[in-house]
Parts: sequence; structure tokens; C-alpha cells
Amino acid sequence: MPQPNILLLEDDLQLSDTVKQFLEYFNYTVYPAYDALQAKDIVYEHHIDLMLLDVKVPHQSGFDFLAEIREGNNNIPAIFITSLNSIDDVTKGFDVGCDDYIRKPFALKELLARIEVLFKRHFGTHNEKVDLGNGYAYDVKGLFLTLHAEKVALKTKESKLLALFLKNPNELLTYERIFENLWEYDENPSQGSLRAYINTLRNSLGKASIATIKHVGYRYVKE
Repeated sequence: MPQPNILLLEDDLQLSDTVKQFLEYFNYTVYPAYDALQAKDIVYEHHIDLMLLDVKVPHQSGFDFLAEIREGNNNIPAIFITSLNSIDDVTKGFDVGCDDYIRKPFALKELLARIEVLFKRHFGTHNEKVDLGNGYAYDVKGLFLTLHAEKVALKTKESKLLALFLKNPNELLTYERIFENLWEYDENPSQGSLRAYINTLRNSLGKASIATIKHVGYRYVKE
């Protein structure tokens, strides 16, 4: 089952490695970047669920990096982790689109707690699992589907697609947006594969749970 992917933009190699090892222990996949250019490549090449951003990094500040990401209508949750601690710095962080702000030095357990809160908020629930009915539930932290508490075997892209639907209930998701989220930059999106993934999810959640918007995309229907 796929685990949440985290971009870690931090130019302090020792701190980056410490945070990476800690989060990987809790089953997160961490992509470290040591400057803004590397971070942009990672966001382009991988599906990222959360960004941890230092501010003072080479090539471009974390503030400017996030502002640029947000200009592209990318709403990936973001937490600034920085030694900057003035009110103006905190305000600027939120102004450019961060979801949280944690000052250095920080406890790793505090960082983990903030990450987990953001994931829960992103799925619109404070519970560990989202009840999907008929015995099905979605694990917010682990990003996997269960039936009567047993994991349901889903392909990686099926699980990503389900997560995308749950993050955007009753919202039209175009083919282009789905392709961007499910397929990596060096993969060729497939309409046939997407239809197969949709059928798999409908078999679990019910045929009426995912509406087809002809020639445009799909909508996850949540009452």
C-alpha cells in the first residue's frame, strides 16, 4: 500500500537526515531536497502529499518557493520549519499559503503531531478513518482502504485515486487533473487503465459513488 509522500526542503544535511529517518519510522515516504531547485523537481516528478519547508535555502527562499507553487493552483499542504520567529515572518508564511508554522529547534514528536493533524484536516475528519459505508473505511494516516478492518488489495494508482476523490468530494475532477495526480512525469497516462481503476473503486464503494462526467472526468458523490 502506498504511504504518504512528504517533500522535505532543508539544507541542513544532519537535520534533514534526522527528520527523514524519524518520519520513515512512522511509514512516511520522505523526498529530501537541499535547495529550491531540487524541491521543484521533486514536486514535478512525484505525487507529494505534504511539504515541509525551511525558509533560508539556496536558489530561492522557502517563502518564494511556496508562493510559486500556489500560483500554479497547487494546494499541497505545507508546513514551514524555520528559525525565523518574528511575527512578520510567521504572517508572511501564512500569507504565501502555508498551513502551519513550526519554529526551530523543535521536538520531532511535535512535528509528527502537526503532520498528522494536517492529514486529518485535509480529509475533513478528525478521526483516523473515514467511514465509506457497507463496512468500508479509509485509513487517513496510512492511505489505504479496509473492509471490516481488513485491508483491501488496491493497486497503487487505485489507492491514489481514492485518496484524490476523498479529498475533493462532490467536485468535478477532470481527466487532466487525475492524470497529473496518478501518473509520474515519465509515465504515459492511460484512459483504459483509469476506467479500470474507476470500476474497481465502484465495486467497493457502489456504482453510484463515482459519477462519470462524459468527455470531462469524474465526480465522487458524497451525501
